[in-house]
Amino acid sequence: MRIEDFDGPRIRAGSDQSAMETLRWLGVDWDGEPLVQSTDRNPYMQAMNLLAEAGLVYPCTLSRRDIASAASAPQEGDHETRFPETLRPPEAGIPRAFEPQEGVHWRFLVPSTPEPVQDECSGDHEFTPADDCGDFVAWTVRNEPSYQLAVVVDDLRQNITDVIRGDDLLSSAARQQLIYRSLGATSPRWWHLPLVRGADGKRLAKRHGDTRLETYRKQGVGPEKIIGLLCYWCGLTPNREPISSQDVIDLFDISVLPGEDIVFTEEDDTWLGS
Repeated sequence: MRIEDFDGPRIRAGSDQSAMETLRWLGVDWDGEPLVQSTDRNPYMQAMNLLAEAGLVYPCTLSRRDIASAASAPQEGDHETRFPETLRPPEAGIPRAFEPQEGVHWRFLVPSTPEPVQDECSGDHEFTPADDCGDFVAWTVRNEPSYQLAVVVDDLRQNITDVIRGDDLLSSAARQQLIYRSLGATSPRWWHLPLVRGADGKRLAKRHGDTRLETYRKQGVGPEKIIGLLCYWCGLTPNREPISSQDVIDLFDISVLPGEDIVFTEEDDTWLGS
């Protein structure tokens, strides 16, 4: 169990305890005490020292507005601005000491070559991070590691062999592979699963109503119904039916997992509440 809490103001107080309570309610457990990122920054500092000494990261004071104003820096999605090679400072690539400062990003020097990603769910892919995001942030202006760096360091600390997550993070695997290699490590196996979407085809969110597991739990919906719906979506059962966390182990078959996104329908919601 890992608590990823380096996202500053976007972290809702108590969300970690709520998530763990929901997992226990579903019948999911874990070994040992949770690793909480913010309790010890030394592992991330050590990784940054290695990258800086190899000339693979460099300090940057440009703001998102500065980058977006560059003609060759189009927006990448809603939350990310591509950092083009033309904005690299002359000293990028020179070995140096890592000296974190408030208000200064440290960016990872991204090669221009394609990066292949082998995914156990969707097969082989090829990304070019230099075109997709450019030199991405490894250490933030808040003086803490970025998501891309932190998860790699934590995966190595926890001896993670398989990463299973939503396929909206598939392109992140290419960036993280660059960091793994730069730290002299091998990346884990990737399993990027389809997302659950609303009837409008958009990612399930507040606009579709309150579909949080916590809400269904408070409404008296049993965990067996949640697990049963997941099994139905994954093609493990022909119909929606309650299934316990123990029974799903015998049903599980990785070869029949869905290849496309799942739509959470009114019928699904009605069944949960029936």
